[in-house]
Amino acid sequence: MKHIDLHKLADEAKFNGFHRGVLLWCALIIIFDGYDLAVAGIALPSIMKGMGVSPTNAGFMVSSALFGMMFGAIFLGTIADRIGRRRAIAICIALFSLFTAAAGLTSDPVTFSVTRFLAGLGIGGVMPNVVAQMTEYSPRKIRSTMVTLMFSGYAVGGMLAAVVGKGLLESYGWQSVFLAAGLPVLLIPVILTFMPESMPFLIKTGQKARLQHIAAQLSPGYRPQPGDSFDLPQQDRDTSAPIGKLFQDGRGFSTVMFWIAFFMCLFMVYALSSWLTKLMAGAGYTLGSALTFVLVLNFGGMFGAIGGGWLADRFHIKYVLVGMYLLAAVSISLLGYSVPTSVLYALVGLAGASTIGTQIVTYAYVGQYYPMAVRSTGIGWASGVGRSGAILAPIVIGSLVAMALPLEQNFLAIALPAVIAAVAVFCIQHGRAGQAHGADSPVPSGTPAVAAK
Repeated sequence: MKHIDLHKLADEAKFNGFHRGVLLWCALIIIFDGYDLAVAGIALPSIMKGMGVSPTNAGFMVSSALFGMMFGAIFLGTIADRIGRRRAIAICIALFSLFTAAAGLTSDPVTFSVTRFLAGLGIGGVMPNVVAQMTEYSPRKIRSTMVTLMFSGYAVGGMLAAVVGKGLLESYGWQSVFLAAGLPVLLIPVILTFMPESMPFLIKTGQKARLQHIAAQLSPGYRPQPGDSFDLPQQDRDTSAPIGKLFQDGRGFSTVMFWIAFFMCLFMVYALSSWLTKLMAGAGYTLGSALTFVLVLNFGGMFGAIGGGWLADRFHIKYVLVGMYLLAAVSISLLGYSVPTSVLYALVGLAGASTIGTQIVTYAYVGQYYPMAVRSTGIGWASGVGRSGAILAPIVIGSLVAMALPLEQNFLAIALPAVIAAVAVFCIQHGRAGQAHGADSPVPSGTPAVAAK
């Protein structure tokens, strides 16, 4: 008879086909999620023309999905720790696929906004769940790289929306790009069949056969025996009062710091996504050049995410993030000054790497900080609170643009949150939490993951 410490088994596993499969499914979900999020912006000019809506109403129609994402991240992230992560992911896929497709069948702004809000519940809810899933099953040595590599699928989804959207819009109208978003619902049976369930949920529900199967995949040398028992450290298996546990065991102050960092970073991401084209066009660049800046921003975000994850696996993720936030403050501030075009493109790429990329690395950090039992809850609440920054950013920066301030002051306003986020991350406490990066497992060194009894 053996006693298997699943947490330690996952930490010390060598990358294999099982990990590749989890990465594939999570990345695919994120790609479709990214498509659903980007598709409204791609089709917005055609929607405005087709429905005859004003820019103000169009802005509300787009922001309705952001409101849905805020609630989805909080509530669908929280229930995953109670009903199982696979089931929560399936619910999210159904929401963002079916209701994005439903938006293509609407003909008035109100109905469109309602369907986009409901789709936003799934778009926002799937994020904490796939981050928690990837974090739970990734070997510790490459955990940040795995999470950020998976999350870079958002950029792929956005580019997919642009490429597919261009062809569909010209041939079939704006409705077609939304109807195409319904296809991922076909993935739900496959996800429920092949994606592994979270380990704390399997232990809580006594699903020993599935635990043996997962243990054998994590450690190919393991041979299941009838008397084997499975366990996790206490903080990883205690699922009582999951929201309250975000503030227990010395995690309360750091939880608030994560929320501040998420708010500030998402503020910067959506401020740049919403206003970079307008600000650059106002600075004298052609519309084509201004749109190219947005493309460079997103490419920078993808490289920043992967590069940041690679650095976080080699150095302390906390200090990597502080450096990335400070880079954001500098690069965004410099966007407001007159520099050669080649230098400006480089600054925009750095701004993307240190905002979009940094947000993805921050997801990886919060996923590593919390115990398995409340990981989805912790990520969901940080993402949900942070989403209010995404909602406020277009409004705040739009008000500043309306004041006709100098260009450098607009970019300084976007850069200031980076300094606040850097301070917040720097203040995150590790010693008292006992579950932060670098201290994932409380099992003493030298204790085998599979111990004979």
